[in-house]
Amino acid sequence: MKEIEYFLDCSSPWTYLSFRGILELEKKKEFKIIWKPILVGGIFNSINPSVYETRKNPVKEKMDYSQKDLQDWAALRDVNINWPKIFPINSVKAMRGAFYFIDKAGIEGYLESVFQSYWTNGKDISDIEILLEIAESCGAIPKEFLDFIDTPEAKQRLIQNTQELMDRGGFGSPTFFIDNTDMYFGNDRIQLIESVL
Repeated sequence: MKEIEYFLDCSSPWTYLSFRGILELEKKKEFKIIWKPILVGGIFNSINPSVYETRKNPVKEKMDYSQKDLQDWAALRDVNINWPKIFPINSVKAMRGAFYFIDKAGIEGYLESVFQSYWTNGKDISDIEILLEIAESCGAIPKEFLDFIDTPEAKQRLIQNTQELMDRGGFGSPTFFIDNTDMYFGNDRIQLIESVL
């Protein structure tokens, strides 16, 4: 069975769309998703600072189209995206929490809840109380989850995945790899992934 490595950070709306897209594709094709939570801000700081420049000096026409494009994709993926008041968001604890659910199962439900809480309901997922509510609703033991996301191991795993993506030529979220070297970036590449599969 093919494996698809999926590098993702819930702070990106395009990643939410890709999350829904890859799960839809999984119903049609046989492959295994290897979940790779990352911190996309670390990538922007290290190798892709142009993202910040674009935010400081946006081209109005491009920004207007980008919002239309986002909503067009949201309709296609059956996702309700409401641009949150807090953007960008500090997703580090939420992404460390993803490893808890990778280890114990339930990663898909957790990620959907995190994405929906932020991108649909506008909740501050950097707030530990809100994150604990999400984790508990997905079956986590609150104290166990809280202790886990503060462990050196959880911190290191997030750092390692982020560095690994950069080392392999990645520059943002979402990024997919098929057969280790065949890289695809962006929600709109899922159709290409399907054709390869």
